[in-house]
This record gives sequence, structure tokens and C-alpha cells, in this order.
Amino acid sequence: MNQQFGEAYAQSVAKDYVIAELGGRTIEQAFADGEPAKKVWQAVVATFDVPSSLQ
Repeated sequence: MNQQFGEAYAQSVAKDYVIAELGGRTIEQAFADGEPAKKVWQAVVATFDVPSSLQ
């Protein structure tokens, strides 16, 4: 997340951005619900233009 968005913005994305692939939850909510990091990152990749080197 920090490599993709920068440290400050990554925190904001994790806390505030609702991602459809996570069932309409934020990254923080998905982790709190026990979703695995790989699934969460795949949702981030599907939602944002993440370079292949970070996928």
C-alpha cells in the first residue's frame, strides 16, 4: 500500500475507501472481519491502477 499510494494516502485509502470487491467494505473493515491479506490486496489491484511490479 505504501509503495503504491505513499504512506499518508495509503492510510486514508485503507480507512476511507469502500471497495466493491470487498463487499462494500473498507480495507480496515475487511481486515477486522478476518479477510486474508492476499484477498484484500487482490481487491486493491482490481480497483486501482496498480503496476504489475507491485501485484
